[in-house]
Amino acid sequence: MAEIQSFLDYCRIEKGLSANSLDAYSRDLARFQRDTKFEGAFPGPEAIRGYLDSLARAGLGSRSIARHLTTLRNFCAFLLREGRIASDPTAWLSLPKQWQNLPKYLNHNEINRLLEAPDESRPAGVRDRAMLNLLYASGLRVSELCELQLSDLDEQTGVVRVVGKGNKQRLVPVGKAALEAVAAYRSGARAELLAGRSSKYLFVTARGTRMTRQGFWKLLGGYGKKVGIFHHLTPHTVRHSFATHLLEGGADLRSVQTMLGHADISTTEIYTHVMRSGLRKAVDEHHPRA
Repeated sequence: MAEIQSFLDYCRIEKGLSANSLDAYSRDLARFQRDTKFEGAFPGPEAIRGYLDSLARAGLGSRSIARHLTTLRNFCAFLLREGRIASDPTAWLSLPKQWQNLPKYLNHNEINRLLEAPDESRPAGVRDRAMLNLLYASGLRVSELCELQLSDLDEQTGVVRVVGKGNKQRLVPVGKAALEAVAAYRSGARAELLAGRSSKYLFVTARGTRMTRQGFWKLLGGYGKKVGIFHHLTPHTVRHSFATHLLEGGADLRSVQTMLGHADISTTEIYTHVMRSGLRKAVDEHHPRA
């Protein structure tokens, strides 16, 4: 459909969205077009609500349905701006409740076991340990981690420069343990993996290419099984653990929002379950009549 392609071109050229975001928009809109069978007039609010309900019946979770609605809202905003629709049919549609989908995260013991899992007698193991430590220390998205360049990490100041969604840059402080793990990798293992080849990327493979999202997902799953963590371990689980442990340690929500690269504080508020559980613990431990 021409309108969908125009929207994707707009997102790529004018908004500077990443390839991953564009792929997600493309998949969502292709499903919407297929399921609603629209070709001419854009569906109204009731038809869109019916489509969202069909996603729920198909087994999608509330967060996935919320993403589909966000895609449609952005698409409709584009069509409205271009004069292709007279009003926004998504304007009064509400997002599904997401309170039941709290982020899954690892406890401190699980994180420690995971970070120690790689075999440092191998160059790939040294690299993997550096990647895991940096991921947990910074809360990066997996695509951000894999796309880091050598110049993005300043080991002297302990700060990593990240290019996130919408081509927006942010600076994230990195702790000593992660910096030491990366320094150990850069001092020898990286050159062994490259075997005389050159690369601008920080994390590389034995083929001389940068680590891919799929490759890191696979190795993370392997290390999870190695240390007995089987419950749907993903890079986002480590990112959630980073945010959760920060809040448990007393960090404020705005700081966590900045480090995660969330454009809206409401996205970061999924982690307030940690703050609520902390309040419960404080009452139980310190109130005389708890």
